[in-house]
Amino acid sequence: MSKRNTQANKAAARERLRAEREAQAKKDKTRKQIVVGVSVVAAIAVVGGISYGVTQLNKPSGWEAAADAKSVSVPKNTSGTDGTTVVIGKSSAKKTLELYEDSRCPVCATFEQGVGETLAKDVEAGKYQVRYVGATFIDNTDNGEGSKNALSALGAALNVSPEAFLDYKAALYSAKFHPQESEDKFAKDSYLIEVADSVDALKGNAAFKKDVEDGTYDAWAMKMSKAFDKSGVQGTPTLKMGDKKITAEGSENAPMTAAEFTAAVDKALKA
Repeated sequence: MSKRNTQANKAAARERLRAEREAQAKKDKTRKQIVVGVSVVAAIAVVGGISYGVTQLNKPSGWEAAADAKSVSVPKNTSGTDGTTVVIGKSSAKKTLELYEDSRCPVCATFEQGVGETLAKDVEAGKYQVRYVGATFIDNTDNGEGSKNALSALGAALNVSPEAFLDYKAALYSAKFHPQESEDKFAKDSYLIEVADSVDALKGNAAFKKDVEDGTYDAWAMKMSKAFDKSGVQGTPTLKMGDKKITAEGSENAPMTAAEFTAAVDKALKA
């Protein structure tokens, strides 16, 4: 091979090497730009995600929004401001028994299981009317939504009829369906509807089911809860007739048996 050919080959080799280096440099530059671009996009996404998260944390919950709602859907068979006066019974009854309860309250469940049937019969007979005031404080102490959700569902039952309301309340407090206080079963619409299927007026009732699932009476439940808070009552169950508490003989607590209840109510009716 001549010296000339050797030099030409070397020159060609150097040119190829130069071209390869330039091509590699372009690839490295492009790769760097892509990495930087992806990093910037990722950083923007992280910042955006943080901003969204902060926004979501500061956004009021559904129940907070319901509590602040200006417009309130009010169930039938109610009266007073925002429909928070719920009085059931014959208008001819001379006195009204006030009943303060929280749906998650285990002592309320004991009361209802022991006294509920007697109370319902008294109301039907016109012995007295009953005014129901619902509370939701257990949701705050035990963390949950069951008290509020059950109260909203009770509004849906009341919208059907006063009888459906009383029967549904009895079912919620029954030994079969009432959960432990620490179990927030009433927070689930499906469970509230399951309980309602044990009540003739509510079983298969599409309008009731829709009201429960749509939270039609959520705002009403929160207004009712505020009415309880303003009442000055400290615990549940609490019974009052006029300005006086109804308690078991020799006790500061609500009567837990039908006999104790009848004795205490009859005494209050005569006062």
